[in-house]
Amino acid sequence: MRELTFVDVCSGAGGLALGLEQAGFEPRLLLDDDELAVTTLRTNRPQWNVLHTDLLDFDPTEYPESYDVDLLSAGLPRVKSHATVGRVDSHTEERLLEAAVYLVHAIRPRAVLIENVPGLAHSDEYQRFRDFARAELAHLGYEFSWFVVNAVDFGVPQNRKQGVLVAVERHRAEAFRPPEPTVRAPVTVGDALGASMASRGWQDAARWAAQADQPAPTLVGGSKNRGGADLGPTGAKRKWATMGVNAHTVGDEVPGPDFVWDPELGRGGMVKITVEQAALLQGFPGSWGIAGLKTARYRQIGHATPPPVGEALGRAVAEALNGDSAVLAAG
Repeated sequence: MRELTFVDVCSGAGGLALGLEQAGFEPRLLLDDDELAVTTLRTNRPQWNVLHTDLLDFDPTEYPESYDVDLLSAGLPRVKSHATVGRVDSHTEERLLEAAVYLVHAIRPRAVLIENVPGLAHSDEYQRFRDFARAELAHLGYEFSWFVVNAVDFGVPQNRKQGVLVAVERHRAEAFRPPEPTVRAPVTVGDALGASMASRGWQDAARWAAQADQPAPTLVGGSKNRGGADLGPTGAKRKWATMGVNAHTVGDEVPGPDFVWDPELGRGGMVKITVEQAALLQGFPGSWGIAGLKTARYRQIGHATPPPVGEALGRAVAEALNGDSAVLAAG
């Protein structure tokens, strides 16, 4: 079975690229416009070819390694919602979606994978983009699948829905199927973080883990124009409070042996999730280091595609591409 290759744009902290690597893909080129994200990628995978540039400025003709690849992948910044209409960066995010589609014209991968907000797959709000993508890519010979995945179905201890576009060359498209869940029961926050909460000798770690008996709400990275790190909007903070977690901030370290956990006392009696623990909740391996100070590190994690989701999507694409190869070989 031949090696599969990919180009990844808006790579961020590398969640999607790491998942694709785990699915058997070899990266030819990754790019991101954030210096810290580029540092994160280069530190964890020195052998990866990582370019520090904006997708809107990227000219593939200057990088011949971006041609003749199996997959173009893009975990793009979240497009605007009703709450962000009018913000300058919301228009940039729409332009990035379009730029990723235009890039297909240039490099002609065998498959395309774009992930974003769940509404991208079915909401009327994003019908214009779906129409644009179809108009641009159908005549190039791609067939489309639009669907929603939830990270919790792939062993990630977090309810995190993502809208996904997969476009595959027409003669390969029939073999593509969206990934099926890989776990029967959700991994809870307590399952994922119990050991790390106990790592400094906190005696109540097991009792806390028993109360944290559900997956986490969606982690939200926020924009660079926003203030310090927290674990998401009001509804998410309320959900965290039921697990005895103060979600209004991100902690510097896990509790020590003297910490008194008593959520009845309010935020001061609750634990805080650290950046390293947020990475575990996003499905990153503990060995994956994130560059920068606390808020910047948390932002990279919150924006990332969970690697287990990237792996599941990559395996689904690989099955379609390799299945076609097997058919040709058999013929």
